[in-house]
Amino acid sequence: MFTGAAVLLGLSAGQAQAAEVSYATKCVPPSGIGLPDVNGTTKVDITAPATAEVGDTVDIVWKFTQAASKNPDIIDLPANSVQPSGTLKAAGAQSADIAMQGPRENPAIPKGGAMTLSDMKGTLKLTAAGQVTLTPDAYVVNALSTDTKCAPTEAVQPAATITVTAGGGGSGSGSPSTSTSPDPSQSQSQSPSPSTSTSGTPGTSPSASATGGGGGQTDFTGKVVDIPYTCASPIGEKRATSPIQINARKNGGSYDLTVQFKKSVMDSPIDIPAGKVKPTMQIVLGGADTGSVTVEGPLNTATIPQGTPIEIPDLKGVYKPGATGDSTLSPGVLTIEAMGTKTVCTPDSTAVSLTLNTAEQASGASGGSGSSSSSSSGGAASTSGGLAETGSGDHGALKALGLVAGTAILLGGAVFTFMPGRRTG
Repeated sequence: MFTGAAVLLGLSAGQAQAAEVSYATKCVPPSGIGLPDVNGTTKVDITAPATAEVGDTVDIVWKFTQAASKNPDIIDLPANSVQPSGTLKAAGAQSADIAMQGPRENPAIPKGGAMTLSDMKGTLKLTAAGQVTLTPDAYVVNALSTDTKCAPTEAVQPAATITVTAGGGGSGSGSPSTSTSPDPSQSQSQSPSPSTSTSGTPGTSPSASATGGGGGQTDFTGKVVDIPYTCASPIGEKRATSPIQINARKNGGSYDLTVQFKKSVMDSPIDIPAGKVKPTMQIVLGGADTGSVTVEGPLNTATIPQGTPIEIPDLKGVYKPGATGDSTLSPGVLTIEAMGTKTVCTPDSTAVSLTLNTAEQASGASGGSGSSSSSSSGGAASTSGGLAETGSGDHGALKALGLVAGTAILLGGAVFTFMPGRRTG
């Protein structure tokens, strides 16, 4: 009698089952990044109770034993940067689209390495007696705020079957019934969009805020100007406006320059390790002088936590005048190097932040016929006769257009865009 009761109890509770299915899959990377679609094979284990009763809510686990594609040979994918979601099809005694999702947990995935995806979980409330089959369907790989969508290209066999019996209508797990999601990509976070400043309309006419060179003055404060940037990156064309200020301190015949970004335009979607972000900018010379001056900032010294503003530090350099007269300084091309990649950015239009009354120095910047370099306590800088060369030596798709402080980091089928800024406090 006791043995019979144990058998009946086991039948009511059900025994968990796991079965692997393999199916051809097409994965589509985010548009505009230059990566082709991937045709591969997905292998999945589905774990669910073998038996249950009508009214039960059952827990289901989707385990990837093989993803359809590998991480392309572009950049290492950081730990805990990938999150899968998908749809599991229930059919037979009842039909439903079961929303499945896994945590953002993965080991670091090297270039060319196999994609390691976390287990996805979901629930299904059973509403009818009979056989309910569970079949994997489309899924989405969200990596650092961008989605790669994968879908079967052939009929997929059921991976598990639940035998549902008419029971007392009680709930087996007490979990809420599952919600359906016709498009698994809807559950993913959207890529952050750049915010724009409305504090002014940028122009191209000079707007002098300081005049230096005489009267013993040594410190010159530039005007804050709103500069619109455009970036044709691998994730497409985007625009943003950043308030920028150029300040100078006279040092002999030269000037120590400091460029400040007054606004953070994006929060970090992940933890960014220390020593991974370095900004550089070309300051465009005008008026009496011509050419450009390079200013740069240090590498980030601390981790940038997820959800906090990505701040760009002060950029510093040295301007050695190549002409005598009123010389203007305007924000120009901005380059951000981050985690092994480079994005080069250019303004749609620019505006003069600072005007200095300069005296020509030997081997100065005027005319672009020569270049010089020097250093100050804030960092190294150089002058040259024109804007920096743009583009990427590794990826031709990175063009000489930019989103303010934009850095595109290719992460397999995903792209993360840094948009550093500076908080005003």
